[in-house]
Amino acid sequence: MRLGFQHSYSALPGQFYARVVPTAVADPKVVVFNARLADELGLDPGFLASEAALMFSANRLPEDADPIAMAYAGHQFGVFVPSLGDGRALLLGELRGRDGRVRDVQLKGAGLTPFSRNGDGRAALGPMLREYLISEAMHALGVPTSRSLAVVTTGETVYRRGALAGAVLTRVAASHIRVGTFQYFSARGDGAALRQLLEYVIARHYPSARESAVPALAVLQEVAHRQARLIADWMRLGFIHGVMNTDNMAVSGETLDYGPCAFMDEYDPRTVFSSIDHGGRYAYANQPAIAQWNLARFAETLLPLIDCDTDKAVAMASAALESFIAQFDTLFLTALTAKVGLCTEMEGDVELIRQLLATMQRSRADLTLTFRRLATVAEHPAEVASLRQLFHGDAGLDEWLSQWRQRLTRDPQTAAERARSMRAANPAFIPRNHRVQAALDAAEGGDYQPFEKLLAILQRPYDDQPEFSEYLRPPQPAERVLQTFCGT
Repeated sequence: MRLGFQHSYSALPGQFYARVVPTAVADPKVVVFNARLADELGLDPGFLASEAALMFSANRLPEDADPIAMAYAGHQFGVFVPSLGDGRALLLGELRGRDGRVRDVQLKGAGLTPFSRNGDGRAALGPMLREYLISEAMHALGVPTSRSLAVVTTGETVYRRGALAGAVLTRVAASHIRVGTFQYFSARGDGAALRQLLEYVIARHYPSARESAVPALAVLQEVAHRQARLIADWMRLGFIHGVMNTDNMAVSGETLDYGPCAFMDEYDPRTVFSSIDHGGRYAYANQPAIAQWNLARFAETLLPLIDCDTDKAVAMASAALESFIAQFDTLFLTALTAKVGLCTEMEGDVELIRQLLATMQRSRADLTLTFRRLATVAEHPAEVASLRQLFHGDAGLDEWLSQWRQRLTRDPQTAAERARSMRAANPAFIPRNHRVQAALDAAEGGDYQPFEKLLAILQRPYDDQPEFSEYLRPPQPAERVLQTFCGT
């Protein structure tokens, strides 16, 4: 059994990874399989599904797999840890999909590795289903992200906050190279490995950087640009990653590692869901600044590759990062402009959007419903009552609507065109925390129907889907999920 794996990363020197023999599990069973993604990878979904339990539990790997645990370091909540690495994940290899793109295929929860750090190398069913659900939802929302191919239960028990069912997730990503991968070799003063890693990243992700006068600087600039776009995507949807450590920032620009992540219901920039983020370091509003901080740590590793004169290298890297917040602001403003239905940029637009956000925060209005209902009001002004319900009678909304309607008259779109573009910018359905938790609770009890139903709904987030209107509503007070957990 061969899947056509390539092995460019495991062809790098031995200090980049550890070769690992996976630990077999007792009774593997497939609980969810992504046939569409399998087809995109150039695989036969029917054949793969028949082999998935053994293959994606690592009980019987393809003959051309070469399982490795990747080495990396990272700043975790601002504290540098010089050796993290894949403590419970194994990279099987890379596949070239039907679109010509090369992607990693990785098993998460496949057993002990040299980087396990006193952990058990395993994963629990709930967090693996959560990553599957939210990563596939993010893909449907149009956000760059790792994806999920399968979840297999192991027939074994893992212990976290109690005894839980074990599982293995098969994750697919542009690559699993992180800022922390560069930090690993920088911390060891391994300049040769740093240069090899940079050359690998250029070849795989940024080939145009090779033509630059300073390739390392060009990579830094491109990674920063992709991160600015990614964070703007998160913010437009109310997504909070929860663990923006440097070992969770992929140099490819994809969202990586769905631990204590969540989507906001009520709009509040201070929102935190992660149970381990006690100080709010990774709160919703802090994400752009944290991304810039992470990029600064990335830049530090690249300094000797930018210029042999450290002062000159620092100046060049600093200049590259100084524009990050401006890039983010531009991209985020563009996203918000689309969300409120403006197709041109005019003086006063920024203040108009700020006023809406301030009113939403004061009224604790639901982020997703506010913008989706605003799209309806743009086409049918008489239907404003459903929007007003979200603001609990706050008079500031009517004042804002008056200014907004006046601004819309200065754009050339028809009402129908504007509503159509607004619906394309504002999802109706997001993975609301209470719905996700209910689906996971049911699955852990053996009932996968709620999970499968929610997953199907989230594949069409921008469609109205009136038959699933109950999935639009925010949680009732008793349904609120205020904390999420990393699962390790």
